[in-house]
Order: sequence, then structure tokens, then C-alpha cells
Amino acid sequence: MQLAGCLTDVPGVRVGHARRVSRGWATGTTVVLLPQGTVGGIDVRGGGPGTRETDVLHPSATVSEVHAICLTGGSAYGLAAATGVMEYLESRGVGFRVGPEPHAVVPIVPAAVIFDLGRGGRFDNRPDAGFGRRAASAARNHPTPNGAIGAGTGARAHGLQGGVGSASKLVAHETWADGIVVSALAVVNAAGSVIDRDTGLPWMPGDVRLRRPSNADRSVLQAQLDGATPALNTTIGVVATTANLTKAECSRVATVAHDGLARAIRPVHSMLDGDTIFAVATGRDELPHDRARNTMLNAILAAAADCFAIACTNAIVSAESTSGSLAYRDLCPSAFTADGV
Repeated sequence: MQLAGCLTDVPGVRVGHARRVSRGWATGTTVVLLPQGTVGGIDVRGGGPGTRETDVLHPSATVSEVHAICLTGGSAYGLAAATGVMEYLESRGVGFRVGPEPHAVVPIVPAAVIFDLGRGGRFDNRPDAGFGRRAASAARNHPTPNGAIGAGTGARAHGLQGGVGSASKLVAHETWADGIVVSALAVVNAAGSVIDRDTGLPWMPGDVRLRRPSNADRSVLQAQLDGATPALNTTIGVVATTANLTKAECSRVATVAHDGLARAIRPVHSMLDGDTIFAVATGRDELPHDRARNTMLNAILAAAADCFAIACTNAIVSAESTSGSLAYRDLCPSAFTADGV
């Protein structure tokens, strides 16, 4: 099975972005629409998270199915974008059924935000329900690019332009010839740095081929990183898999995905971050119910950490400046090989 390195490598998962960059705007929303029967979990590690509908993901909560995940800018104000996603799904009869009528549904749309207020010039320009509706309407099952798009439009990462990145891997399984797919999408808006100031390269290699930047480029990069001031930041994202997991197992996937976050961004989980990772399982691939299950789960957990780390790196090295912050590409053009992206 050939993977494109995107969250949509998990069949049935669709991703859509909406953003606005002009006249005081630099923000956006990313929506992940999920196939019927998808189970979800979550792990929040940052000291300043902004979330919505996350308690429903606890293993003891009644509802198991998740219909969409909303990732958005706008800090706590941006949580309004999730209302637009709910309205989009309601209009299509998608949600937790609460009555006999076709429209009697309540879509389950957990959400998390990054802080990007004022980065386009105006503090009051932030995502609302319209952003959520547009992102949901734009959701497709084909690959989407990395960079300063969707929820990553106004993102920053320790003085550099932030963005959205994705990655995927296959976990071998004797029952499934194509293997179990594990994929990740990260919105990187971190207080810590993805880049090692001494080498000028990411802490964690990504999918873009890079070479050690020139001495001149490293000096410019070091000055930019050294001059970065602490801000209200967050890295949020989603890990998806084709495995059939319980809510508790999904939450464990989210927990271990934070290990990948810690590999790619240093430091993480500070009081200035709201680091939040969702994990969703579509249930296509059944796992064994004997002791071999834990072996498979461990392989999925390892892949989740790898994918999230790579996704974080891909976000930064692919981003182009949109919110006044210089991008890694601007500061270290010598790092990109002739056949780089």
C-alpha cells in the first residue's frame, strides 16, 4: 500500500481547511471528518489548553462515536468554529441520534485551539462558526499540503512561522496484507523550537530532504531563535488509525503521541503551551484479543509517536510566512536540496 504521508491515508478520513489572510487577519480552522463508527480518545499535556467536548472522550462517558475533530485558531474565542462543524453535520443527518426523526442528531465534535490572537494585526479577527462550516465543506479524502494553512495560518513556533504538518506509517499485520495505517496531523504553534540552533536542522528529521545550512544562514537563524520572546502557544493535532481500538486504547495512543511531540519540539508541555492530541480509530482492522493484542498495540503506539514527530517537523520546514514571522525557508534557504520541496 502506497501512503501519501497524510491523515487521509486512513480510508474514510477527510480533511478540510479554511483560512483568512488579509486586512488584519491571519488565522484559520482545520476540520477532520470521520467515518461512521469512529472511536476517539484524548490526552492534554499543556498548562494552558483550550478545548471543547473533550469529556465525552473519557472511557467512562456514554457516547463512543466521534463524528469530527475541529482544530482552530482564535484561542478560546475560536471554539465557536466547532459550532459551524456541528451545523454542517446536522444538515446531513450525521450525529448521535436522540430521536426518531432524521434531523434529531447531535454531532460529536471535540475541538482544540491555538493562540494566534492579533497576529494578523487585529485582536478581534478570529474564527467563528463560518470558518468551521467552510472547513467542513472543503474536507476531502485526498492529500492536503503541509504549511501555513487552516489552523496553522497564524501559528508561530519559537520565532518562526508555524503551520500544519502530517505524516503516516504502516504497521505490519499478518491478517491485513496492506498493514494497519497510522497517520498524524499536527498544528505547530509551540513555545519551544523545532529547530536545533547549533546545527540549523530540525531535532527530528521530516519528509523534506534537508542539508546542513550554510554558516551564514545558521547565524541568521540563531539570531532569530535567540530573539524569540515567550508567547501563549500550543501544539494540537490528531492521530488516526485503521485499527479497531477502544476509547481507552485511543487515549493511550494520544498519550504516546506526545512522546513524538517531545522529540520534535524542545521544550514542550510548558505553562505557556496547551498541547492537546486527539486519537481516533476507524475500526477497519480487527486486532487479536489474546496476548498478541498488546504487541500490536505497542507497534501502533510507536508509529503514533513517530508520525506526530515527523508531522511537527513537516509543518515548520514547509511553511511560508503569513503572519509576520519569518519562515524557516526564509532564514535557511541553503538547507533545501535541489530536489527539495
